[in-house]
Amino acid sequence: MIHQGWHETKTRIRYKETDRMGVVYYGNYLTFFEVGRAECMRSLGLPYSELERLGFRLVVTEAAAKYHANVGYDTLITIRTAVTELKRVQLRFDYRIFDENENLLVSGHTGHACLDERLKLTKLPEPFKSTIKAHFPGLKR
Repeated sequence: MIHQGWHETKTRIRYKETDRMGVVYYGNYLTFFEVGRAECMRSLGLPYSELERLGFRLVVTEAAAKYHANVGYDTLITIRTAVTELKRVQLRFDYRIFDENENLLVSGHTGHACLDERLKLTKLPEPFKSTIKAHFPGLKR
């Protein structure tokens, strides 16, 4: 469900996601972005598997993360995900990851382009676009 423009997914930090210093290894936050993105789209009735079944792929064209604080093993985190840009063949997801006390851990975004079955750039499917527009009214175009 989208609340105040953001979808929320919760997950707990597993031991394997930490480094020798006992905090989440920085690269794992991109995986958390993916988890948030997948669950956000699933909540809208647009699971990635359905896009693939229809012959579309969303490939990552850009990724950025800013690290604000660290957490370690067994911390419950909240991944907030929003679609912030929607263009003809591209879209952008923004992310905010918080700990149990609502401390911001990481903020970032990923950019995606839509490909067809031949792996050529193609327009985002209209039902996909209209669903996103309905749930994220503050989109940049």
